[in-house]
Amino acid sequence: MSRVDELIQELCQDGVERKPLGEFATLVRGNGMPKTDLVEEGVGAVHYGQIYTHYGVWATETLSFVAPETAARLAKVESGDIIITNTSENIDDVGKAVAWLGSKVIVTGGHATVIKHDQDPKYLAYWFASADFYVQKRKLATGTKVIDVSAKQMATVRIPVPPLEVQREIVRVLDQFTQLEAELEAELEARRRQYDFYARELLAADGDVPRVRFGDVAKIVRGASPRPIGRFLTDDPTGVPWIKIGDVPAGGKYITSTAQRVTPEGALKSRRVTSGDFVLSNSMSFGRPYISRVDGCIHDGWLAISDFEDSFLPDYLYYLLRSAPVQEEFVRKAGAGTVKNLNAAIVRLVVIPMPKIEEQERVVDLLDRFDALVNDLSLGLPAELAARRKQYEYYRDKLLTFEEAA
Repeated sequence: MSRVDELIQELCQDGVERKPLGEFATLVRGNGMPKTDLVEEGVGAVHYGQIYTHYGVWATETLSFVAPETAARLAKVESGDIIITNTSENIDDVGKAVAWLGSKVIVTGGHATVIKHDQDPKYLAYWFASADFYVQKRKLATGTKVIDVSAKQMATVRIPVPPLEVQREIVRVLDQFTQLEAELEAELEARRRQYDFYARELLAADGDVPRVRFGDVAKIVRGASPRPIGRFLTDDPTGVPWIKIGDVPAGGKYITSTAQRVTPEGALKSRRVTSGDFVLSNSMSFGRPYISRVDGCIHDGWLAISDFEDSFLPDYLYYLLRSAPVQEEFVRKAGAGTVKNLNAAIVRLVVIPMPKIEEQERVVDLLDRFDALVNDLSLGLPAELAARRKQYEYYRDKLLTFEEAA
């Protein structure tokens, strides 16, 4: 029997009472604080967008600050308070909570609510990440493109409130899982930096290796878009695959399927690619290479790269194009504008090393092994981290599930 079970048996023999959040907490809705209010130093501030991307279950320091005169009109967050998001583009991020455990009073702004309460702050923050809360917030959420759970709705959420001694023991156990996950993430990040270093070294050929302009050893052309695109999209399974950035999984290497197809007429107004060709994003997050595994068409947000087989192994070219030196060269040549654009002429002029095929095979073999260690979810640290996350989620939900008091 775990210590949590012992405490529950000792202190909550008749079950754990569920209470509406508004019964034991005061909810203060934030206001204002666009990103333009954030400054280098001043009063600590948590922008709601940072809760999705930067903060974990709890925090003692802020990423951002606002001027004192700005802070005066914003919602105050004291040590022990919870900051929870009210708005997001998806249901998962609505209601993401962080417990503020710093010693100073900080502030937060719009799209977030401050929860002032008399419970263990980390216990509440962990509960707001649980499956129990997820089920409740789905029922409360409104909107389609922008999902919202208002402070008033949040106050109706029913939370199991065991004695503080039980809450603290649950926090102690979950903190151990969180710490282990943080250590694995740090180790994985260190391995990734090591991988990047070795990739740079392996792909930085010595002076004996010939260097060529990319356009001299490959065909590089821009995609094309039939307009208006809606006229040429089709549900016909015999249509031509229409390759978009959304068809590529995060961190993926291959394009294996597409969500949409275009008519044969639309394909004639577009740019064809065949299986084995490379496509390169040429705007927004430009310069990311992918290998197509489908015969299809690309729009003008892509470049197509083909006819390189006499000079490069596909896997070597993939590693070369995503390497730091080539990516840095893309950035330099794309210009200094707000929206950078990587056109075909720029890519053709990039100078790259072209080692012998035998050397390319050696480099690919080494980088494939490194890549699997740091990126393959079925191997090594990524697999261990994924397993630990599943274990943590299981025990979190188990520890936060109680027999309810009558």
